Amino acid sequence: MIRYLSTLAFLVAGLAWAAPEDSPRPGGITFVDVGAADQPAPAATFGGKPVLVMQNGDRWQAVVGIPLDTEPGQLTIQLGEYPLSVPIGDHAYAEQRLTVKNQSYVTPDQVQLDRIGRERKIIDGALNNFRDVPVDGIDLAAPVDGRRSSSFGLRRFFNDQPRSPHKGMDIAASSGTLIKAPRDGIVSATGNYFFNGNTVILDHGQGYVTMYCHLSEIAVEEGQVVSTGETLGAVGATGRVTGPHLHFGTYLNGTAVDPAIVLTR
Repeated sequence: MIRYLSTLAFLVAGLAWAAPEDSPRPGGITFVDVGAADQPAPAATFGGKPVLVMQNGDRWQAVVGIPLDTEPGQLTIQLGEYPLSVPIGDHAYAEQRLTVKNQSYVTPDQVQLDRIGRERKIIDGALNNFRDVPVDGIDLAAPVDGRRSSSFGLRRFFNDQPRSPHKGMDIAASSGTLIKAPRDGIVSATGNYFFNGNTVILDHGQGYVTMYCHLSEIAVEEGQVVSTGETLGAVGATGRVTGPHLHFGTYLNGTAVDPAIVLTR
């Protein structure tokens, strides 16, 4: 009986630590074989942006984030001057309707629009940064315990006005709950932004980036090196929110991908 329970525990642990699966769909991640690992890592690009390449056994894999607006069909990445085609399937996302009490978060005035534009440049710069360092995986620990919504990709309506799809996962947690780094990285940006509230952006290398929004407080500084499990801040309700929670975003090659794919523990 003891041996049986030990074996079962091992199998459950193995499932919990399973590597992210290939998900060739809008908002997903596709893993593309790009050659033998006995040669130097090749350079791969998608849409003119460099793509993460990591070793998997004796092969190199390109790890490509697929934009939410990608149509089903063939996606092409460049391996040097050679194109590689990857089939992309369809995926339907639901709608979400939210009521926001502060109307300025739905229809900002010109001063707020100017602020949003300035902040967008900072955020986009951090999300599109490519730091050329070795990456040995993309699996992530949960940054905070709580119920994980399946809200990624939802077409959102704020006060019945349509907005862009939701590009992250909302994790329910009470205000003040500590947020932990899910993987080693460098803090590439922090700030209090109009929509996102108090925000931390963490760079894990080769365009793999995670973002944490609506924090009540920030515990790290730009340029700081953090290790897995180190505190980034605390859950809050800053920015455009309907209550305290963590908005958790994951990005590859500047593209938002579904965090559920990489949250393997």
